[in-house]
Amino acid sequence: MKKLPLKIAFLLTVFFTSFNAFSQDFQGKAYYQSKTTVDLDEFGGRDMSPERKKQIQERMKNFLEKEYVLTFNQAESIYKEEEKLEAPGGGRGFRFGSSLSSGPKYKNVKTKEVITDQEFFGKQFLIVDELKALEWKMGTETKQIGQYTCFKATATTTSDAFDITSFRRPGRGRGNDREEDKKEKDSLGSKTKGDKENPEVKEPKIIEVVAWYSPQIPVNQGPDGYWGLPGLILEINADRTTILCTKIVLNPEEKEEIEKPKKGDKVTQAEYTEIVTKKMEEMREMYGGRGRGGRGGGRGRN
Repeated sequence: MKKLPLKIAFLLTVFFTSFNAFSQDFQGKAYYQSKTTVDLDEFGGRDMSPERKKQIQERMKNFLEKEYVLTFNQAESIYKEEEKLEAPGGGRGFRFGSSLSSGPKYKNVKTKEVITDQEFFGKQFLIVDELKALEWKMGTETKQIGQYTCFKATATTTSDAFDITSFRRPGRGRGNDREEDKKEKDSLGSKTKGDKENPEVKEPKIIEVVAWYSPQIPVNQGPDGYWGLPGLILEINADRTTILCTKIVLNPEEKEEIEKPKKGDKVTQAEYTEIVTKKMEEMREMYGGRGRGGRGGGRGRN
């Protein structure tokens, strides 16, 4: 049998020793900050001035930068966004982004169950699916996050959730833009020609995930849908998103019951992604149609 590197053998020893020391009613809370970056050039921003891009990024800030709380025990967890007041006029023009934000996510690492309570355009969904495990490769690199020593692990995945960056913004209506769109579609060849319903949806891309976990907190939990390492995951870097733990409270005085979400129309993740994708395609077409109508009306005025 191949010998484990000394660091990995040590952290596994720490994990199992700590695991046995924690009581069955152990509970903890981990607070996370999530930040996602978006390349505005993919949304028709190539011709925007730096000032205009900065304005749009400020509008999108509430959608792209969020705070969450993960309440967990040895088997279950629930990951909820912390509510915060929106500044007057904040997010105007990107308010639909709130409909793409995930609701409370429940995970059970023993029963391999994941349930998300999600509202989308006024309709409540209950996304119920199997908790899929990533094939983590544990490394020996370490770093300190707060008072916790964390070890690095990597994996690759393809997201089955809706990704707003998989949609390009339609052309602004200028002749050159439309011609560029046509050329780009043609250059994609068979990837788009057979897809009449969603001609501008990109193929799922492989995402590299880098996780930092601490065996000092012996649970197989982590933020969002991430889990499966010998210690709580304190940081995730995946594609354009970084999730970082900023605070941990172990065995709080007032323990919170971890309940499964129950309300909403029951769907799988794949079914929900299809619903959202179709709705976003409708919005894309409506946006393009409204733009053409508005420009036509403008030309007809004196």
